[in-house]
Amino acid sequence: MTDFTSLGLAAPILDALASKGYTKPTPIQEKAIPVVLDGRDLCGIAQTGTGKTAAFALPALHRLSAAPKARRPKSCRMLVLSPTRELASQIAESFNVYGKNLNLSAEVIFGGVPIPRQIKMLATGVDIVVATPGRLLDLIDQHALSLRDVEILVLDEADQMLDLGFIHALKRIHRLLPQKRQTLFFSATMPKTIADLGDSFLNNAVKVSVAPPSTTAERVEQRAIFVNQSEKQALLTMRLKSDPIDRALVFTRTKHGADRVVKHLAAAGISANAIHGNKSQPQRERALAEFRSGQSPILVATDIAARGIDVGGVSHVYNFELPNVPEQYVHRIGRTARAGADGVAISFVADDEKTYMRAIEKLTRVKATIDTLPENFLAEMARLPKPKADDRPERPHGQGQRRHDGERPAGGPPQRRRRPGGGGAPGVGAHKGAVRRTGGR
Repeated sequence: MTDFTSLGLAAPILDALASKGYTKPTPIQEKAIPVVLDGRDLCGIAQTGTGKTAAFALPALHRLSAAPKARRPKSCRMLVLSPTRELASQIAESFNVYGKNLNLSAEVIFGGVPIPRQIKMLATGVDIVVATPGRLLDLIDQHALSLRDVEILVLDEADQMLDLGFIHALKRIHRLLPQKRQTLFFSATMPKTIADLGDSFLNNAVKVSVAPPSTTAERVEQRAIFVNQSEKQALLTMRLKSDPIDRALVFTRTKHGADRVVKHLAAAGISANAIHGNKSQPQRERALAEFRSGQSPILVATDIAARGIDVGGVSHVYNFELPNVPEQYVHRIGRTARAGADGVAISFVADDEKTYMRAIEKLTRVKATIDTLPENFLAEMARLPKPKADDRPERPHGQGQRRHDGERPAGGPPQRRRRPGGGGAPGVGAHKGAVRRTGGR
């Protein structure tokens, strides 16, 4: 197989792909699409940035359009679950792009936007719902949506949904689904916990993998610098000024840490935005829009963005703090070297993060090249301007890692909001929660 036409997809879908300039499937698409078209359950493992969204969206659109049904009120035919708002938006936009010539409707629902608007949008029924688990259950509890008619279920980045505490929500959603359905799992990593969960969801699934689990992108140059925690901000500022950056993502472990990095960069004359769970939905959408357009080419993020940003031209990823869950590293650096481009991932490693580095190297089977601190580093650090004093203490390393993306805790009551301080296919654009018709509306 060398192009999409040989996969047996419907002509309207092929026309939509051609209009975007997509002619050849990626390896995961080439392996997964025939399985999904055949109606089989599937467990797909592939690196971030290899086109997993199209691997399930294209054959699902084909199957739904080949067997048209009248929309039933407060119901859907396909459900896609995503761990973050940003990823949900991008998946929904992919359905909109690939299905623009079909008479199918797609809807994205997540927290952070008024729920009455979503209730109204679901009232007449929809073909495809892309959702985060927390808001999905809110709508089900308010009798605004039923899962009784779901024919295709997709769990995208299911391992992160477990890491973010959605296990109870997933089990409850599972009980509400019809037993007769097609289920698809896609992820870049597949630890034992998510594999066990998959066994309860999947039925005689076909397993496809285009790279060993948890391997990192081959085109990412991985580097590390050993530096004191208190010196990281100065090092980041110097690297951002000296490195040949197109767009750069900077990852921190906590939300307050992300805001603090942005404040220090602004004091040094470097424009940057932060994106994390404490930001409002309009703030998050604005930060992503400015990052995509290049208006603000530096984006500082917590791990909610590791799987929610599909932006071309990210030349550098900086791990300002290493994740204490090694799989997150794979997804962080997967934001660069996409669509055949090269990329650089640079990790700042403090003494108390060396164990995290060893765990990452064990998982990825790659040792990063060690860089040295810049010449005259201490003198240059002393000359950097500093923002106004911020006396709020940072939380110890490791706290806040498993907080989820602004949704309520899975299976529990609404979460009391704490003070700040705690813890795909190419060309996909942002989606803002409105009804999108894949019939070109």
